Amino acid sequence: MIVAGEDAAADELTAALGFLGLRCEVVPPDSIAEHAAAADSWSAVMLCPGDSAVLKALDAWSDSPPIILVGAQPAVPERMKRLKSRLLGQVERPLRHAQLVPLLGRLQQPATEADRDVELFRSLVGQSEPVQNIRRMIQQVAPTDSTVLILGETGTGKEVVARHIHYHSLRRAGPFVAVNCGAIPADLLESELFGHEKGAFTGALTARKGRFELAENGTLFLDEIGDMSLQMQVKLLRVLQERQFERLGSGRPMPTNVRIVCATHRNLEAMVEEGTFRGDLFYRINVFPIQMPALRDRREDLPLLAAELVARLEAEGRRAVRFTGDALAAMARHDWPGNVRELANLVERLAILHPDAMVQARDLPATIRTHARPEDLLAGPASQPPQPDVEHAAHSAQATQSVPPAATPVEDAAFGPGRGLKDYLNDIEEQLIRKALAESGGIVADAAKALGMRRTTLVEKLRKFGIDRQGFATDS
Repeated sequence: MIVAGEDAAADELTAALGFLGLRCEVVPPDSIAEHAAAADSWSAVMLCPGDSAVLKALDAWSDSPPIILVGAQPAVPERMKRLKSRLLGQVERPLRHAQLVPLLGRLQQPATEADRDVELFRSLVGQSEPVQNIRRMIQQVAPTDSTVLILGETGTGKEVVARHIHYHSLRRAGPFVAVNCGAIPADLLESELFGHEKGAFTGALTARKGRFELAENGTLFLDEIGDMSLQMQVKLLRVLQERQFERLGSGRPMPTNVRIVCATHRNLEAMVEEGTFRGDLFYRINVFPIQMPALRDRREDLPLLAAELVARLEAEGRRAVRFTGDALAAMARHDWPGNVRELANLVERLAILHPDAMVQARDLPATIRTHARPEDLLAGPASQPPQPDVEHAAHSAQATQSVPPAATPVEDAAFGPGRGLKDYLNDIEEQLIRKALAESGGIVADAAKALGMRRTTLVEKLRKFGIDRQGFATDS
């Protein structure tokens, strides 16, 4: 719930929460009481500056969710003990990503698990259709106990999705245990999964619990299951069918109550045909498949991802970096074989080479610099930004939802007090679309390709902004 009497503040909060895939509703300050009856539908209240009447209404809310204060606020009187006990924290305006994300992360889990919540909320960044589809699938399957198979290239964030499924499931109070089946030698994987008794084999000096026991009443994530040997596949299949296992060196079956989530970068169907992966196990784990998109298939999310990675560096107390539009445009044309992991490594490297500076196209590695326009490479070296606020810089980069072949630095757009984030985003988006149309001579298909979006999506945006592509057509 966003309690705001000012449209600009409400728009800024709505847009920021939307970036994180969170749903929200704006409530006028004088309507808090009537919405309090629906307390179960709110995970938090974000309060923009409110008078004493608003504070009294929140204090009277007997079962209020956590409350986050936004902007300059009057001091909460000591007598409002109920309100003070539910204060989660305060964020300043304009919103700063590194300040907002940790607070939101603490909403999902008890305070003792706050650290892993921060990491959770820093994932699945993007507003592209593939990412939104992943979020929808998570919402559908998380409340069930169905086995999930996450497919996708290395570095696309398969474990991130597995953690989201767990934390949004009925098992979220239980453990999340991950094991990389490809990183453990085949002769040790059985002991790793099922545990062993003392003396079960040479070197087994004490009894040891396996991952199935450690994940009891929670979720067991089997990463790179395609690398599992055929012998282990048989044993895993038996556990999945019978819901019980035996420790090595023990003949006593032990029941197991875990949810299985698997992941692999391999083509399991092809492996079944080749005989390197058991068909019966494949059909057992392929109940609800989720295909992770490669970064090249959601290029419009790249500015958001880059901004998120910058915010993560600063949250860790490290030096950050900013990107010009030309640099982001060149990055968007790169194929990113390492996906988000490759992008994260690049951002970290550039932050070391150009701390707190504005990175231009010429500052990028050669493999990415080749995608820049020749005139962009003539710009000067990385320079110090006019504003040292790196959090605001990450926030500005996050606003760029589509990247044209040549874009001006996003910090040139008008944005500040009295101007809502939603208006700012619309101005940036319209500006980039017009640039792409101008460079493509009004050809929508070419402009959509340059922007990294589908043609139908661009057509919808042309209608939204009232842009006539004929005005950009050139004489042939």
